[in-house]
Amino acid sequence: MIPVTGFKDVSVGVLGLGKSGLVAAQALGLGGAKVMAWDDNAKTRDAAASAGVPIVALGTADLAGMRSLVLSPGIPHTHPAPHQVVSRAKAAGAEIIGDIELLARTRPKARYAGITGTNGKSTTTALIGHILQRAGHKVAVGGNLGTPALSLEPLGPDGIYVLEMSSYQLELTFGIAFDVAVLLNVTPDHLDRHGGMAGYIAGKRLIFRGQTRADAAIIGVDDEICAGIRRDLAAAGAQAVVPISAERRVPGGVYAAGGTLSDDSAGKAEPVLNMAEVPRLPGVHNAQNAAAAYAAVRRLGVGRADAVAGIQSFPGLAHRQELVATIEGVRYVNDSKATNADAAAKALACYETVYWIAGGLAKEGGIASLGEYFPRIRHAFLIGQAAPAFADTLGGAVPHSGCGELAAAVAAAHEMAQRERRPGAVVLLSPACASFDQFANFEVRGTTFRKLVEALPGGRA
Repeated sequence: MIPVTGFKDVSVGVLGLGKSGLVAAQALGLGGAKVMAWDDNAKTRDAAASAGVPIVALGTADLAGMRSLVLSPGIPHTHPAPHQVVSRAKAAGAEIIGDIELLARTRPKARYAGITGTNGKSTTTALIGHILQRAGHKVAVGGNLGTPALSLEPLGPDGIYVLEMSSYQLELTFGIAFDVAVLLNVTPDHLDRHGGMAGYIAGKRLIFRGQTRADAAIIGVDDEICAGIRRDLAAAGAQAVVPISAERRVPGGVYAAGGTLSDDSAGKAEPVLNMAEVPRLPGVHNAQNAAAAYAAVRRLGVGRADAVAGIQSFPGLAHRQELVATIEGVRYVNDSKATNADAAAKALACYETVYWIAGGLAKEGGIASLGEYFPRIRHAFLIGQAAPAFADTLGGAVPHSGCGELAAAVAAAHEMAQRERRPGAVVLLSPACASFDQFANFEVRGTTFRKLVEALPGGRA
């Protein structure tokens, strides 16, 4: 843990005591701050109190003299309405910041790489960290990926923090001008928290805040929103801009058109890697992730050979198209991280014969956008609150069954896939939904799927 020393003897509020909030409260305490912490969940408060965190009812306490409120990124501070504690803190003159801002102020001499986008940011963050570590750099990887920023190793000028940044975190981080900032893509998500699509796009663009000519903006240009942001930044000329694509050649950038990763950043297109040689990064979306990671690490000083070797040796991420088992020729793939239709599309595009497990707490738009992938779906096994709506969308186009819970869906999908034994068959958990109707988070959902598969005959082979 990194002690936050810039608030010694100063009152600091912490609202939200989940993973990052708890660590932030403890790090502030280690640095001598007068911590006032709160969470609306009684069990979470009790757990924090047991860990030695001072609990104060911030909704009624006197906040005069509070310099800062460290806000968990999951708590609204603007839309759809600010949490009452946020409003009280602002009225008391406190700044509203996040835990990554505390990291920036505490380790100002380190280098920073930030990665954002609607989809793919976790894989790209982990891949960049893997390549840098393999190439001998001192690296710490965390942020929205799941490891709280202040629990990382303290780094100085010789170190690089590789941080996955959600739009929520970007809104609460002011002290980092990322040496390398990656924006992969933008599609509708979290619109209620940003007051609409314009607010969401503005949140994502904050990844480039404060960059100078020494810094690099790496931008996917396969969607119109990001292509427009790339044009804007290139015209402004504040930083170096490197376009990336999984679909086409991009002059001056890195791209994976035709399945070959090519580097044209120096104005001379050169093939560097056949993506078919990287089975842990399947599909067009992972080709974009690889292009982004390659461009990022090259800007951070990694040589071409080391960058390629790092991509080839990447082990993949849990819950992101994770191959759990192959039973009698049928693959069982955990893609629990696919919490919206766009993410599920990335997985469905990778396989020709899919026994699809989907459902949960639906996002805006449901699965209507997945129509082009319906011919790949042999049967859909629907779970959770979204099951009736998904069944209506699938209609007569895709055979489907309402299974209720994940265990029943895995059993039914397994039985059908093993009975039919179609070439290339995949039992795919790619829910296109949040998990909160039945699971604490997507990790628990994915782990449950993994355990269910491993319990099948041959599942641990």
